[in-house]
Amino acid sequence: MSIDTSFTIDDLKHILREGAGADESVDLDGDILDAGFDALGYESLAMLETAGRIEREFGISLDEEAFSAAATPRALIELVNTHLSAAETV
Repeated sequence: MSIDTSFTIDDLKHILREGAGADESVDLDGDILDAGFDALGYESLAMLETAGRIEREFGISLDEEAFSAAATPRALIELVNTHLSAAETV
């Protein structure tokens, strides 16, 4: 039996807020899918924390290079869901 697990924008917003906080000037509830993480106020250290939280909460291991290349929430969500799909088929 397969459990439908997916990583959503809401999951990402929760992890960003919990792990790295939110810049007061950034509205994470707005349309952020294609905004760069740097434009949203998340620098490399905050993104490392984000990666660690995703890995722990969803039980996957993200490739560091692929994670670094995921510069927008949309790209990161797609990357995580790819890993989740691969983990389900194992």
